[in-house]
Amino acid sequence: MDLKERYKTLLDKINQYNSGEKGITRVAFTNEEQACTQAFMRMCMDAGMAVRMDQFGNVIARREGRKKLPPVLMGSHLDTVYQGGKYDGSVGVTAALEVVRRLNDKGIVTDHPIEIISFACEESSRFGVSTLGSKAMAGLFDKKKLRHLKDRNGITLEEAMALCALEIDAAEEASRRGEPIKAFIEMHIEQGPVLEKENKKIGIVTGIAAPVRYSIKIIGSPSHSGTTPMNMRKDALLGASEIALELEKTALKEQRYGTVATVGVLEVASGAMNVVPGEVEIKVDIRGTSIESRSRVVDHLHETIQLVKRKRGLEIIVQELSNEEPVLLSEEIIETTERICRKKNIPYKKMPSGAGHDAMNMMKLCPTGMIFVPSANGLSHHPDEFTELDDILIGIDVLEEIILHYASENSIIE
Repeated sequence: MDLKERYKTLLDKINQYNSGEKGITRVAFTNEEQACTQAFMRMCMDAGMAVRMDQFGNVIARREGRKKLPPVLMGSHLDTVYQGGKYDGSVGVTAALEVVRRLNDKGIVTDHPIEIISFACEESSRFGVSTLGSKAMAGLFDKKKLRHLKDRNGITLEEAMALCALEIDAAEEASRRGEPIKAFIEMHIEQGPVLEKENKKIGIVTGIAAPVRYSIKIIGSPSHSGTTPMNMRKDALLGASEIALELEKTALKEQRYGTVATVGVLEVASGAMNVVPGEVEIKVDIRGTSIESRSRVVDHLHETIQLVKRKRGLEIIVQELSNEEPVLLSEEIIETTERICRKKNIPYKKMPSGAGHDAMNMMKLCPTGMIFVPSANGLSHHPDEFTELDDILIGIDVLEEIILHYASENSIIE
């Protein structure tokens, strides 16, 4: 079996774990995601790795090195959004395993140990907060704040973890703070159109935008649509709409800084065509690599909420779901990746990531780098998400070279 066919078989095996009929649904801490995780652990053991699961459910597969030195880490995540695609997260985890298989094929023993990490609960789709597994590993997990997060069925994070034999009170024990780690590299699909549009094969990520997320509940007064005069209504949906439109205006003013804002969820309680909406919940995501620009959007959001509250006579309850800082990735790893791409004559582009990734938390533990491979039409978090196998293999070639470089005792990261 050639390398291309071997990798395709690996990716297909991962994506057979799916609870949906459309796209891939393998949501964190569900039967499908746990079965996939167990299958991946077996695959790593078959590659000769020592495999364990930490207290949050992160998988750590270790290939020993020649010497007792800090490990070099690579990986991503296996969970998906609802009705997502085959490539987001899965490519990074399977690419890491393919690198180890290649080293085995060549009989290469590195100086430093190499670890593959499959992070738990990277996606925010179930509980509204992203990268929980890498937060736990980086010592950033706040169990008091996060344990009561609920999914669309009212199941809390604590309950979902318990069903997977994981205790949220033990999550802090997953922290690797203070442990010597040489580097972490994450490979991922771009999830945007830039590489394909510019005909580049590798994106070298310079920094990662981080989100501030809110759940905003707007409470008015439900009333009959035919008997309530327009000037006597307390319409929660119109209040929510006004907030959403003003948020868009504010974000458009910050375009030069790459800041974006999205209202991705709007739920009307007890909605009916002939009832003035009395309660609406919206969920807001504001992100960017410039803290100052993002802060201006957040400040204006709060000002708008107060204005709408007074103007329409509504009660508005704001809950902050997460507030993460943008991160700049290792300059030394960026430069090393550039040298590798130039050596291999691979067209590349240095670029920021607008999406959050586990790499942003790993930067708290060690020098961190990230590479992108192209996404067809920039599509992601969608059943039609697609990346050419040949493009993934180019990414694996680069990832292998990066790992070999940093797993050598003579490589130094300042």
